[in-house]
Amino acid sequence: MDLPQREAIIRYDDAQFQLREPGAFVTCAVTGAKIALDELRYWSVARQEAYSDAVAATEAERRHRS
Repeated sequence: MDLPQREAIIRYDDAQFQLREPGAFVTCAVTGAKIALDELRYWSVARQEAYSDAVAATEAERRHRS
């Protein structure tokens, strides 16, 4: 999937996220992968980070606790 170069700026809340600046994707904090906004399912409210999948979210939590 080709995504435009512009990354969105997002505020992550508990059950949803708010678009602060328009864009087509965000970057996974663990893998560096581009995540299309319509595919974004995992993030941390506390760290304000996006994750590409459950594995990346779990890895971020593990790293944070260490």
